[in-house]
Amino acid sequence: MKYFIVLLVTFLLINCKDEVFPKPAAQLKLEYPSATYSEFKADNFTFLTNQNAFVKSKNTVSKEIHYPKMKATVFLNYMPVANNIEALLTDAQKLTYDHVIKADQITEQPFLNFDNKVYGMFYEVGGNAATNVQFYATDSTNNFMLGSLYFYAKPNYDSILPAVDYIKKDIRKIIETLKWE
Repeated sequence: MKYFIVLLVTFLLINCKDEVFPKPAAQLKLEYPSATYSEFKADNFTFLTNQNAFVKSKNTVSKEIHYPKMKATVFLNYMPVANNIEALLTDAQKLTYDHVIKADQITEQPFLNFDNKVYGMFYEVGGNAATNVQFYATDSTNNFMLGSLYFYAKPNYDSILPAVDYIKKDIRKIIETLKWE
């Protein structure tokens, strides 16, 4: 019996290791390249766009800014103003507030650039909405542009937030540098 206890104690001491603790939940750290901008020129407007994305012209009024690494696209639609500014503004606001069902919050940020005659609204849509950023810009007499950011994935706000923040800066740059032709 004495040998058995010595053997058991020896076995337990040999097999005892440090306690194993579960690792905390890891978070994926996404890093994107620094943005460098170049001018994009269309028939009715110009703006600066990120060189890490590419612009695809669907036609003279519809443009798509693709971010292939993030699987995202900013859709831009240009419309001439012909005594229909109120209808265009109403449609743009309705398009944003249609996401209120899934959105946690919608933040409006007005934009005014008197030098370039660009006036608009920048919307941030929080939560699992289909689009997290929308905007419109106009000179209120001749030109109107509507933009929306979409990802090619099921909306999961926590997962796409780093990409949204990155592209949101690019969208702000578009609005800030927008000039009508």
